[in-house]
Amino acid sequence: MESTHLLSGSKKRVKIHPHTVTAKYATQAPYSPQPGVHTHFPQPGDEGYDDAPSFEDFGSFLEETSDRKNLTETKKWPLTLFGSKDKDKDTTNRPQAAGGGETSEGGVRAAKGSGKGVGEQLASFGEASVSASRLTWVGLLGAALAHGCLIVLTRLASERFSLGPLFLLMVRSIVQLGSLAVPLHRGENPFGPDGYRIRLLCYGMAYSLSLCCAYSSLSFVSPGEGTTTWRLATTALSAILAFLLLEERLGLADGITIAAGLCGLGLVLLPTADESNSDSPTDPVVFWRGAFGWSLSALAGLWMALALVGYRSLKERVGVGTALFTVSWTGCLLAPVSLILLQEGWSWPMSAPAWGLVLGLVACSVAAFLGMMHALTRLHPALVSASQSLEVPIALLLHLAVLPLAPTAPEVVGNVMVILSVGWLVVMKLLPSRGAGRRQREEYEEILDSPIK
Repeated sequence: MESTHLLSGSKKRVKIHPHTVTAKYATQAPYSPQPGVHTHFPQPGDEGYDDAPSFEDFGSFLEETSDRKNLTETKKWPLTLFGSKDKDKDTTNRPQAAGGGETSEGGVRAAKGSGKGVGEQLASFGEASVSASRLTWVGLLGAALAHGCLIVLTRLASERFSLGPLFLLMVRSIVQLGSLAVPLHRGENPFGPDGYRIRLLCYGMAYSLSLCCAYSSLSFVSPGEGTTTWRLATTALSAILAFLLLEERLGLADGITIAAGLCGLGLVLLPTADESNSDSPTDPVVFWRGAFGWSLSALAGLWMALALVGYRSLKERVGVGTALFTVSWTGCLLAPVSLILLQEGWSWPMSAPAWGLVLGLVACSVAAFLGMMHALTRLHPALVSASQSLEVPIALLLHLAVLPLAPTAPEVVGNVMVILSVGWLVVMKLLPSRGAGRRQREEYEEILDSPIK
């Protein structure tokens, strides 16, 4: 940005950089206004001086001028599949996702209410951010617990009440249609805002296709193996697709931690000693059934990764209630089709315990969905999926409580690696960074001391 200013009959050319301010004087040329060039900077006491950006905009200024953003956008592609991030920053007249504005509103109130100096204002911003992050991670861990319970309940419904997985998915989708009341109560269109309905439809179809593939795979492989493969594929593919479609990159520490968790999931999938040392010939039908089940689990991971990335691009336009309704009505369409294709029988619950189990399954699915979608408004899709890897050790512990069977050594080591990786992610995201706060304070004080406002 350049500007000229009349100062003692000389031309002053000023170049402003986020960190440095330089000025050059040239006395040989008289002052002459140029079209399209600002000719005056408001000084203290002048009209318009108080209209300068206040401390409330400091967070957005840091985001735009931070070194990390400059480094990550040096090779920015001109256009992404789900829209440019610069274009999406226009937030005028957009419906805010549920819980999405907690940090900004809290930060603004903290800035307005405190007049005790830069340090305390920065501390208020930090406390509001940490508080919102804690709520986000609590929701994610609760979603992982709900997913673990969902695995066990699905297995119990299949073994004790002969309820097929796809039938459970269909009943779950029908009951969740009640989420239509949320967007109607907020005065929102349940099918999404204008200009985003096709993208919302694609998100709902991808999410429902993922659930159909995952539940269909349970007819060919064990629930534990199918769920582990699904989560592994979702985490790995969401990291890749978020970079390719949204240009969102993982930090080095996050990438290493997620890779460790994926290695743990791989150890859980290792065959047991009895299976690897078996000398009996494998039945071709059994082999191809298993291969088809594994393929469905991997395909479910691909669809879920696309759904997570898709909602990440819609997080500021579509609320969580609208997203749940979209997933519900698309599931009502795709689940019966999957039932017909796989020729899975219809078996309605015939007892009160069976219906109670189905209602518990629906409650767990809704809780898991809300926790994940709310976290997507703040976190990278790969981080959200990696945190849900806790469903594997949780399901193992719950299954051991029902059927006490000793797990194998690779399963124990793999589950421990998953727990440690998720725990380390939580610690890294919630621990305050003193260095970052000090750097932000120095940048803000440099702005205050600058002669050009």
